[in-house]
Amino acid sequence: TKIFGDPSSFVDDAMAGFCELYAQYVQPVPHGVIRSTATPEGKVAVVVGGGSGHYPAFAGYVGPGLADAAVCGNVFASPSTRWVYDVAKAANRGGGVLLGFGNYAGDILNFGLAAERLRAEGIPAELLVVTDDVASEGQGANGQRRGIAGDVVAFKIAGAAAEAGYDFDAVVRAARHANEMTRSMGIAFAGCTLPGESDPLFTVTDGHMGIGLGIHGEPGISEEPIGTPEQIAHLLVDKVLDGKPAGAPQGGRITVLVNGLGSTKYEELFLLYAPVAAK
Repeated sequence: TKIFGDPSSFVDDAMAGFCELYAQYVQPVPHGVIRSTATPEGKVAVVVGGGSGHYPAFAGYVGPGLADAAVCGNVFASPSTRWVYDVAKAANRGGGVLLGFGNYAGDILNFGLAAERLRAEGIPAELLVVTDDVASEGQGANGQRRGIAGDVVAFKIAGAAAEAGYDFDAVVRAARHANEMTRSMGIAFAGCTLPGESDPLFTVTDGHMGIGLGIHGEPGISEEPIGTPEQIAHLLVDKVLDGKPAGAPQGGRITVLVNGLGSTKYEELFLLYAPVAAK
């Protein structure tokens, strides 16, 4: 991170600028954002969130056909139970609240406790715990995979179902099924630095790529020399297909997401997508 003021207010300052820029879609609430567009009463509220520092996650997923609100914790840190509860209450329209987040221990604890508080007040609330990362099979929270790029797919399906007027149980089923059918694999070329820090959270040997690292620098499975676009594409696709869900239909369509996490340039992603599509 090169541009920052007071590191302790980095998230709040960034959210202020985000809400000014995209006021047609979002409006600020304490520790998050909610949709500024009209939302009908009785609609299921899809509330997503987690630690900040992963833009467009999570505030960027708020808008028509997507999430109704996002809870924004500190950089790479789970939002508190109170923050999740407050944002969910602001987003609630009487149809229940689906709380979506990646599979990390702090998020499971805080979103889970917030869901209990909502239920105690008579508001239907369920969790959508995203578990897509094949590199962390059995190593994430609760012995499952970590949640990384699969957030995009699961949240989009949940948001579309809620926008279409599905009832609460149907939205939950659609979202969880989307998660169950989603797998991802990532690589890293370098580590990231937190606002105000000089050293990266992790390092990758020059000329190499870390295979399967988590979005906060959690350990991957190997480190290999950077290959050609074709070699990288084949590595990623093969790893994802090796983790194919048991319930996936034979010969079914596959939706592909190539995601640079805001760091890898679009042109480089295009180089990867061509051999992915051909494979």
